[in-house]
Amino acid sequence: MTTSSVNLSMIAPLVIYLVAVMWIAVRANRSAKQATTAKGFVEEYFLGSRSMGGFVLAMAIITTYTSASSFIGGPGVAYKMGLGWILLAMIQVPTAFLTLGVLGKRFAIVSRRIGAVTVTDFLRARYKNDFVVIFASAALIVFLMASMLAQFIGGARLFQTITGYPYIVGLILFGLTVVIYTSVGGFRAVVLTDTIQGIMMVLASVAILFAVVHAGGGVANIMKTLRDIDPALITPYGPKNFIAKPFILSFWVLVGFAILGLPQTTHKCMGYKDSKSMHDAMIIGTFTVGFLMLVMHLVGAFGRAVIPDIAIGDMAVPTLTMKLMSPFLAGIFIAGPLAAIMSTVDSMLILSSAAIVKDLYLHYVKKDDENTSPKTLSGMSLITTAVIGVIVFAAALNPPSLLVWINLFAFGGLEAVFLWPTVLGLYWKRANATGALVSMLVGCGCFFLFSVQKIPFFGMHAIVPTIAIAFVAFVAGSFFGKGPDRGTLQTFWE
Repeated sequence: MTTSSVNLSMIAPLVIYLVAVMWIAVRANRSAKQATTAKGFVEEYFLGSRSMGGFVLAMAIITTYTSASSFIGGPGVAYKMGLGWILLAMIQVPTAFLTLGVLGKRFAIVSRRIGAVTVTDFLRARYKNDFVVIFASAALIVFLMASMLAQFIGGARLFQTITGYPYIVGLILFGLTVVIYTSVGGFRAVVLTDTIQGIMMVLASVAILFAVVHAGGGVANIMKTLRDIDPALITPYGPKNFIAKPFILSFWVLVGFAILGLPQTTHKCMGYKDSKSMHDAMIIGTFTVGFLMLVMHLVGAFGRAVIPDIAIGDMAVPTLTMKLMSPFLAGIFIAGPLAAIMSTVDSMLILSSAAIVKDLYLHYVKKDDENTSPKTLSGMSLITTAVIGVIVFAAALNPPSLLVWINLFAFGGLEAVFLWPTVLGLYWKRANATGALVSMLVGCGCFFLFSVQKIPFFGMHAIVPTIAIAFVAFVAGSFFGKGPDRGTLQTFWE
């Protein structure tokens, strides 16, 4: 086969997939156009009119959570660190169960009662403080853009490695597609495409694992080869004891219980239609997250035995795909990681757009005017999403090497800001605006300081002391500040 025919075989499945995604966006856009009021448009565009069923909800949560880090960055680290990193990655298994179990029902009930369509709407109703709302919106935009940067780089790098086309081509193709279908279709397009993307991710992960195990001569032979390369690759702690116990503890916080502070996943708790949908999603989501994390990180760790000389970890999965699969199957596989990446970016774009259009413009500029034209809001949403996409695109032109660390930094920043105001705001009556604001400022400041200065805390990730300090700040602020008024208590508890 010629080079051009190989490239065509790879790109054909991807093009079909992208066309299908765009078609879904156009169909979903019709629902948004049917809205006759500003409130109706906002609820449809940013929350899909709260109509998600169990399977769709599960796919929406896990595809938002699994990203370039899960398909490219995480397996890339597993390639370098061995089986120990797989154990670390499996900490993420309870993601959907924890999010929906702790926040799901109460978040859905409260959001319907107060008419909230974003996490910031919840914070505004709970704390009734403009500083909390504005700081939350700003932090949301900054950290989500950092996370989107990792996704843009991952998508373009994957496209470059497998197809042979330049990085910039992949970046333009990936960036344009995700920005257009998100801005055109809104939340409904996001969750519908997330469902398809979730299925693609599962199929693609199985295909590449089978190819790696087959090329390595079976699991037993792969384990022997890994031991010959470096015996530390088959230990829980990795080469040079990189995965130490304090680091493991950090991950139980960073990608464990602190995910309750990630707005891109908690936002989905507002959008399901009934309790049965939530319970179904808890089961489906937990199984699917566990399956994807195990399979893709096994691909990275086992891949070291098949192709032992890949210099950059992020290139492990793309290189294995290109070397071990036929061009057409490689084209199908590329849709899997791209699905993971796109499904994360689209949710972040929706939230970023909502932070500007809904939480700032509509509330502070238009003063929640019900007479605001849905057409005006639609145009603003389109422009806002495009501008955010262009900014992230520009930042991705000079990519760093390891995506997983960018993603983890963005995760940590969002958790430092949103975890305690969200959880304690739902479950602690004494929580007030003073506590929320102090916790957000202290949490964000500490996380930046500890991360940038690399201050050691007994080998733990910066998120661990940050979360602890932010919790103390929240409690202290809540006791020193004025308690919530009776109207707020009635709304949230009675």
